[in-house]
Amino acid sequence: MSLMRKKSVKGMLSAAQTSQGLRKELSAFDLTMLGIGAIIGTGIFVLTGTGATVAGPGLVLSFLIGAMACGFAALCYAEFAALLPISGSTYTYAYATLGELIAWIIGWDLMLEYALASSAVSVGWSGYFQSLLAGFGIHLPDALTAAAGARPGVTTVFNLPAFCIAMIISALLAFGIKESKKVNNVVVVIKVAVVLVFIAIGIWHVKPANWEPALPFGMSGVFHGAAIVFFSFLGFDAVTCAAEEVKNPERDIPKGVIWSLAVCSLLYVIVSAIMTGIVPYMHFAGVDHPISLALKFAKLDWFAGFVDLGAILGMITVILVMTYGQTRILFAMSRDGLLPKVFSEVHPKYGTPYKATWLIGIIIALIAGFVPLNTLAELTNIGTLAAFSLIAAGVIILRRKEPNLPRKFHCPGVPYIPALAIVFCVFLMTQLAALTWLCFVVWLVLGLLVYFGYSRRRSLLHVSA
Repeated sequence: MSLMRKKSVKGMLSAAQTSQGLRKELSAFDLTMLGIGAIIGTGIFVLTGTGATVAGPGLVLSFLIGAMACGFAALCYAEFAALLPISGSTYTYAYATLGELIAWIIGWDLMLEYALASSAVSVGWSGYFQSLLAGFGIHLPDALTAAAGARPGVTTVFNLPAFCIAMIISALLAFGIKESKKVNNVVVVIKVAVVLVFIAIGIWHVKPANWEPALPFGMSGVFHGAAIVFFSFLGFDAVTCAAEEVKNPERDIPKGVIWSLAVCSLLYVIVSAIMTGIVPYMHFAGVDHPISLALKFAKLDWFAGFVDLGAILGMITVILVMTYGQTRILFAMSRDGLLPKVFSEVHPKYGTPYKATWLIGIIIALIAGFVPLNTLAELTNIGTLAAFSLIAAGVIILRRKEPNLPRKFHCPGVPYIPALAIVFCVFLMTQLAALTWLCFVVWLVLGLLVYFGYSRRRSLLHVSA
């Protein structure tokens, strides 16, 4: 039974109400901008090309399937975030509803998600940075442009720009750099403007013949593409992470989640249709800057540089948010006694968990330097899909066990909507490569060894029992 010990939901609610913690300054608009800012990044600027290589023009359907999976899961997130408007996201929700072991597994999954997502975005940033440099006639040695085997026909060893940007972001976080909602909103406007201009210009260069055959790899290719581009929607959970800083969380969090997902889904579908209409899908193999490639195909090199700059600025904030999320998950788990206290040590001057930040930063940078983008995207997705499935199950379980809790937002259609979230997420997991599953199982086994060998006996709930 100690594996199922939980934090008290009522106790957490009471603590949140009496706490003089974070200032409540965010509105539904701010949350929507936060969600769009976190979502639009490597997904639209990079993985549209990766997805096209396995789905062809059917990539549009891949994005729609990914959006549905995320939409169902997002409604479950919204219920928990409105019920427990405190920091910690899914790890905290699970600790209060599903028990310590499940909370540990979700936290362990989130560490996989955030670390690999940061690495993947760093690799995507590297592709656009190199494309921008090429516009000025500057070219790095091939060996330092990508991980080994990332570019067919080119001998590559290490992705130096990806390594460098990951380390720079880690340094900023370690020294306490804070993002304000105004800065985030400005960056979102830049990113969305770049995407809208691409749509406005690119639509005139579409050749419908490039959409034939529509499904060159059949529906299996569409499903595989959906499992890959699912990564593109990650970031909406950043909206629920901000619950403690929202003026009216029960009303504004659901709006922020739904609006940000809706806007991004629409942009993804339109961009993928235009992109595959300009460039035959087979030309995206090994390309980590597909929108720039599409513009070059359309003889719009002058605008390709503008897109590269917008992508570079936009993805920097995504790397920062993902790396921040990773360090804060470690911080929360350490504070609960599940990980060594070193991860929750705060710098006396900068007020950050600096040791955890530097350790994670180095790991993220090395992964970005040595692992190809498609491998990173799949590994990120499987950890996230597993966490989403468990959170959806948590909504069903908590509704049955504690039906009278003061829920300020109700996920509609329980248990059917959470069940659909589980079905979609598990199905997308089955579409991922066998090697991805092997790595995921190894990661879970390693996590269970850590839990039973270290965390279970040092948990604060165990110590105080």
